[in-house]
Amino acid sequence: MEIFTDPLMQRALVVALLVGLSAPVIGTYLVQRRMALLGDGIGHVALAGVAAGWLAGSLANFTQRDALALPGAVIFAILAAVTIERLRERGTSPADVAMAILFYGGIATGVLLIGMAGGTGSNLLGYLFGSISTVTWVDVWITVALSGLILVVGLGLRHALFSVTHDQDFAIASGLPVRALNLLVAVLAAVTITVAMRVVGVLLVSALMILPVAIAQQFSRSFARTMRIAMFVGAVLCVAGLTITYYRDLQPGALIVVLGVFAYAIAAGIRAATQARSSRGTEPA
Repeated sequence: MEIFTDPLMQRALVVALLVGLSAPVIGTYLVQRRMALLGDGIGHVALAGVAAGWLAGSLANFTQRDALALPGAVIFAILAAVTIERLRERGTSPADVAMAILFYGGIATGVLLIGMAGGTGSNLLGYLFGSISTVTWVDVWITVALSGLILVVGLGLRHALFSVTHDQDFAIASGLPVRALNLLVAVLAAVTITVAMRVVGVLLVSALMILPVAIAQQFSRSFARTMRIAMFVGAVLCVAGLTITYYRDLQPGALIVVLGVFAYAIAAGIRAATQARSSRGTEPA
């Protein structure tokens, strides 16, 4: 098929598949911690990192000013994730206000820095809504490395991370390094956001982390099985959305999220219908 011989689509499909597999892994932990919107907040700060990378490239007279965009996003996202985790750990009432300031300050800083770098707001659109069509082989290898890290740690430490996210008191009693593991989840969330940024953009990245998990939860209550189903769903959504946009002039990131919303609505409908039939079947005669 032509789609598999096009070099641009080959790169895009590899990135989409890796992001679709890795994003729901961390999303499962975030849903378990009731922090589903964490990705949205970190994404705002990552945008400031993108702009900072642009500015650094401009000051260094790089021909490709966006060469430092991804490293800048990774650094800023990790700093934001660690800050948010420290605020969450303290559990103080002003934490929500502080996080809101961090989020909105991040996106405003991004707009200002991109202007200082000689760019315009339009230069940020690819990062806001995704720009998988511009992925290079360097981007592919970076995605391979970061996605591999997410999958190895997220799956390899699944039991310890589940204990920390599900019941911290039990994790402490079991002798697990709770603080370190909490920070690890936050850092992995930041890395996931920067990896997924090129596929769906920072404004929609949280959806790619959460929607596959929400769909999987309609069919499973087991943590491990939910994660496996979510990984499969995420991969299918990303590849399907990208394949459709090859034949139709649509925005890939937005289409992937819309497909996810429709899939969730169908899954929830199937579950509701199944439960209704089960309840009728158990009614006394």
